[in-house]
Formats: sequence, C-alpha cells, structure tokens
Amino acid sequence: MRECVPLSVVLRDRLKYALTNKECQQICMERCVKVDGKVRTDHNYPAGFMDVIDLEKTGDRFRVLFDTKGRFVLHRLSKEESSYKLCRINKVYMSPNRIPVAVTHDGRTLRYPDPDVKVNDSVKVDIGTGKMSDILSFDLGALVTLTGGRNAGRVGVLQHVERHEGSFDIVTVKDSKGHVFSTRLGNVFVIGSANDAKISLPKGRGIKKTIIQERAEAEAR
Repeated sequence: MRECVPLSVVLRDRLKYALTNKECQQICMERCVKVDGKVRTDHNYPAGFMDVIDLEKTGDRFRVLFDTKGRFVLHRLSKEESSYKLCRINKVYMSPNRIPVAVTHDGRTLRYPDPDVKVNDSVKVDIGTGKMSDILSFDLGALVTLTGGRNAGRVGVLQHVERHEGSFDIVTVKDSKGHVFSTRLGNVFVIGSANDAKISLPKGRGIKKTIIQERAEAEAR
C-alpha cells in the first residue's frame, strides 16, 4: 500500500478534476474511473506502479510511473498503449492441482504461463483479457527501470548482477548518459530490451539530472 496513490489524490491533486474529497467520491460513484479496465467506485482505491487509469468521459488515459525523484507521475497514453501493461513476475510455482501459476507484482495470478517465464522477468498483459503475450527476460542488456530505493524512477541498461547468498542481490545499471548506479534486485523492473522500451516513458526519459543541471534549466526558463 505504500507504493500506491489513491484515486482521490489522482483526481483532486494531480488532474484537478475535483476540489474536495467529496467531489472525488461523486466522480467515482458515477462510475467514471477505470483502473486496469475495471470500474472502481472507491475513491480511496490504490493505483500502483504500471496501472492504467482510464477516464472515459474526458478521453484521458494515464499510466502510473515514477519520475527520477521517485515520485508518482501520471503519464498520458494513446488508446492502443492503454490496452496493455507490464507486470513483473514475483513468484512461479505449482498449485496443489498441479497447475503452473505465476504471480505478478500487482497481485495477478496467471495460470498456465509460458514455461520460459522466470522470476524477475516482466510479461506484457492484455488488460481486457488478462492474458500474457510477450516475455521481457531479465538478462544482461535488458532495459530496466527502478521502482524503489534512492534511484527510483531511473531507466538504464542492466550491466551486472552480484549474487549474495542470504542477503540482497545487487544489480548494476547504466543509463544512456553513461552514469552507473546500483540497487537491490527487488527494485528492478524490466521494461524492454537494449534501447527498445515496450512502454512510453515520462518526461526526462528516466535520466536523473544533477542539481546544477536542474538549476541551469530553471534559469533558462
């Protein structure tokens, strides 16, 4: 729940469609808001990373992503891009009835997944049907974004994985500007291969600027 943003915050503070919490409640109760293709009438419903928020009456569609400072941003989508989302595989196991199951970061259970799916991979899930299509493998050279830690929101190419038995595995990532940074394996989310991202990225494309660069840009404005 810590890694989510309530719909009331989205409608009132980010999109400015409502002035008060009561108005957010009314918008949701009128069945105007869909999250991942399902109508959500609870104004406190938590939208998490990669969720697609659809407001049919205004024609707005957004994906919940992180900016380079680790804050949630609503990234505007086209109609075709809003039809799918990427899900990180957290667990793969055999259910009691001998049915193979994969569990994703957003709590979905995908029955009979592709046998090639491994933990830490990402899969492309069709929001309408809930079926998975493409697999984005967690391999060296994959394009990843970070979902936690000091570098949350940064995007780069996977360079190296250090295994630490009984502790946290450490992953090294290099962004397109050549900056190298490390994080825990649990914070890494595969979004594509090399330079081909399967989702459009928010402003800044996941490149973190230094304070001096930010100040120079602010002065230029």
